[in-house]
Amino acid sequence: MRQILAAAAGLAVLAASACSTPTPPRSAAPSATPTGPATLPAPTGAHPVGTTALYLKDASRPDPWNLDVDARELKVTLWYPTKQRDGQRAPYMTPKESELAMRRYGIAGVPDDTLSKTRTNAIKDAEPTGRKLPLVVLSPGFTNPMSTLTSLAEDLASRGYVVAGIDHTYESYATTFPDGRVAECIACDSDTDPGFGTGVVQGRAADVSFVLDQLPSKWDGSGLIDRSRIAMAGQSIGGASAMAAMAKDSRVRAGIDMDGTTYARIPKSGFSRPFMFIGSPQHIPGGRDNSWDRDWKLLTGWKRWLVLSGAEHQSLTDGPLLAGTLGIRPPAGILPAARSAELARTYVAAFLDQHLKSQRQPLLDKPSSQYPEVKFCPATCGQS
Repeated sequence: MRQILAAAAGLAVLAASACSTPTPPRSAAPSATPTGPATLPAPTGAHPVGTTALYLKDASRPDPWNLDVDARELKVTLWYPTKQRDGQRAPYMTPKESELAMRRYGIAGVPDDTLSKTRTNAIKDAEPTGRKLPLVVLSPGFTNPMSTLTSLAEDLASRGYVVAGIDHTYESYATTFPDGRVAECIACDSDTDPGFGTGVVQGRAADVSFVLDQLPSKWDGSGLIDRSRIAMAGQSIGGASAMAAMAKDSRVRAGIDMDGTTYARIPKSGFSRPFMFIGSPQHIPGGRDNSWDRDWKLLTGWKRWLVLSGAEHQSLTDGPLLAGTLGIRPPAGILPAARSAELARTYVAAFLDQHLKSQRQPLLDKPSSQYPEVKFCPATCGQS
């Protein structure tokens, strides 16, 4: 099924499936006065945040999308605790990446470099600090770069996690390499092919395993990582890829699917590692996407299925936070940007604290009056 770019929520894509190419509608032009550069919300944890980027090449396999490339190249962005509070803030994306994003999302009426001016909180190349911290791998939605999960990544790092966000090359509108090459979205031409989603999650699972193999030798701060405490979270097909990576690689102990249709098949014997679904009402039992209902029965360990009233497909990404800078007015009834960011940060961190830090989180046991938008499926998700 095809996704449609919903201009009313900025970069929000109302998805009927976990992956497909956004098609700009007539309403994709800004509908309000742009507010100027966006500023991501401050992290809520105790630590300042540093960030750096790694560029890895897997010579053991060709790129699945570019037939002219005989090795898989990946950009990995790391966020981590640091003691450094002052310094250059990391760019959200390059001006060229912003230009390609604006073109793909069909946004007109604002400068092409608008998204590159988004203000982040992490200090570029700051010195890592800490000892034996859990690792969280993040995977973005199809066509989205890793930068669209920056707010979540910064918050997790401030709470004492190392975060490794993977840009899956040729699956987003732009991945920039150190030599200046910009890899655009070759996979976007294939997203209606039979078996496309299954192929994507298998490829991303291979990307994840390769990154886990390479981190100890490629990042100077890898000594911070407790390799016995690794989880993965992703949005859209990145969430589906979390399940695929867990099925392939036992090092990934727990996983979160943020609004992604699942494609990796679970053995009939069941899947016992902790897993959480969290997303929009399209995933309620009997809703537009039945994959969570199907897979819920096969999750035999700790599990949660959370649906957020008023959420759209990109509500758990930075998309809503960028709407104002694009001059886009969200429609009535949609979760406000600040609230959707708060819900994403709160529930993802609670899951990780419980399963990687052994800190019990009552928030995950039942509905909370503090967060009435969060419905626990299948018991309460149909209730208003």
